[in-house]
Amino acid sequence: MKEVILITGSSRGIGAATALLAADQGYAVCINYVRDAQAAEALSSRVNAAGGEAIAVQADVSQEADVERLFAEVDARLGTLTALVNNVGVLEQKCRLSDISVQRLERVLRTNVISYFLCCQQAVRRMSTATGGQGGRIVNVSSVAARIGSAGEYIDYAASKGAVDTLTIGLAKEVAAEGIRVNGVRPGLIYTDIHASGGEPGRVARLEAGVPMQRGGQPEEVAEAILYLLGPGASYITGSILDVAGGR
Repeated sequence: MKEVILITGSSRGIGAATALLAADQGYAVCINYVRDAQAAEALSSRVNAAGGEAIAVQADVSQEADVERLFAEVDARLGTLTALVNNVGVLEQKCRLSDISVQRLERVLRTNVISYFLCCQQAVRRMSTATGGQGGRIVNVSSVAARIGSAGEYIDYAASKGAVDTLTIGLAKEVAAEGIRVNGVRPGLIYTDIHASGGEPGRVARLEAGVPMQRGGQPEEVAEAILYLLGPGASYITGSILDVAGGR
């Protein structure tokens, strides 16, 4: 059966690395983006030029109508979805909880939590053997922040990733008998642009000495873990969350 993967927020960083690795492994790839059409189209072109199959689709996955349209495009242009990677995420400027506004909380939770629920919902409807599907795999990208809390910096982000971990465990149990495996990865300090969003582009370099492996990670290392969990080598793994954090 043709393998078709949708990766949310995949025009850059961990999502882009996952898209490239998935294409190398034979997946037809949907690259989802919100604003950076140029980066998404360039990534899609790179995959297609190398002999793979990829499309780039704009959609704000925090919005139900956009999610429905995104999945419908995958159905029409690539075929039956077999794998979903929920990767999209936002990080706001560093601050203490006492200074977090309701508007900020709503932005972070809508993007980092509600989008995962909406995308999982659409994926399960297509994959579940209980509704005529052929099964499938889901990987949710969380963060080590869910374990350490990110005090004084991003408690809202950490809390949103804690919700992702709970979603992963609960959904895995809910659909395990329906041919769907659901797992998560928790990246640690990874060299991506997300740290600039929090106001400190050099954050990984500042903190990597405190990582047991003495370095920050690369997006490709997280992508390898994601593709492992999606692959046949993880056929008896569901409801698990794999830390990709250098021992942190």
